Amino acid sequence: MSLLTRIRDNVNPSSGVKTAGSSFTAVRDSSDSGFHSGLLAQCANPGCRSGWLHLFRKRSVPVFEGGWTCSPECTEGWMRFALERELNGLNRVHEEHRHRIPLGLVMLEQGWITGAQLRKALDSQKQAGKGRLGEWLILQHAADELTVTRALGLQWSCPVLFPDSSVGVGIAAVMPRLFIDAFGALPLRVVASKLLYLGFEQGLDPVFALAVERMTGLRVESSIVPSSVFRTYQETALNWKFPPAQLGEAVSIPAAAHMFARAIERVQPIASSLVRVHSCLWLRMKLSSDIPVPPVDAVRDVVCSIEQI
Repeated sequence: MSLLTRIRDNVNPSSGVKTAGSSFTAVRDSSDSGFHSGLLAQCANPGCRSGWLHLFRKRSVPVFEGGWTCSPECTEGWMRFALERELNGLNRVHEEHRHRIPLGLVMLEQGWITGAQLRKALDSQKQAGKGRLGEWLILQHAADELTVTRALGLQWSCPVLFPDSSVGVGIAAVMPRLFIDAFGALPLRVVASKLLYLGFEQGLDPVFALAVERMTGLRVESSIVPSSVFRTYQETALNWKFPPAQLGEAVSIPAAAHMFARAIERVQPIASSLVRVHSCLWLRMKLSSDIPVPPVDAVRDVVCSIEQI
């Protein structure tokens, strides 16, 4: 069962997330200066066969990754090119594993726990066959939650943050709701429209952070959030209003390109982009303003997995 299937089975219908096959209502503002004339534009699809005929097609959208396409066929061709780029080498190259100092050794080196406390926690973890070391240290009163969180920050070389839930409502459009469930990442705040803070509970996800950075254009700073604070904030965040999202599964790259192209042709965005997030592909379409964190109602998302990969 794929990641998206597991997510879809647990999606809250009231969240605005729609399953594959659902439709969008396109919203366009004809006065928006972001629209450019299709009369003199060059089709972005490298395989376009329309030649000079596309000059007479009366359309200025959709725009995908900064390029205008002259027809639905060219939209699909341009999308297939982008999909092959995102998936290039995925099956051959494994994500780099960074060897980090074990959490217990970090805490021992800092003098926050003793060797006896570490051995006891490790023995209990081994016997139980579950649980994180930090949880066992807290359970056995060898350390408190804040100390464990500080150790995680040292282990990952990142800051420890305490989010303000009232700030987060305004940045719900940073990512689809389902990513909070799937990847355990929370948008915390945006600073000066340039820097986005993401929060994680136990460890960072650099692949996910890079995908968000590419999609938004914001510099992403990842941080650790204390577990109790993270879970409370996560519960609140899941009730925010997120952009409408469509989930899909495709059997091949051409099938995925067709699905994404249909969404783009239906929505007619003034800007759209595609990035890979682990084994998923994320298409974001903007309807009225091409800014890093647009209004929730001005965004449509499509997330798809491909059986071939």
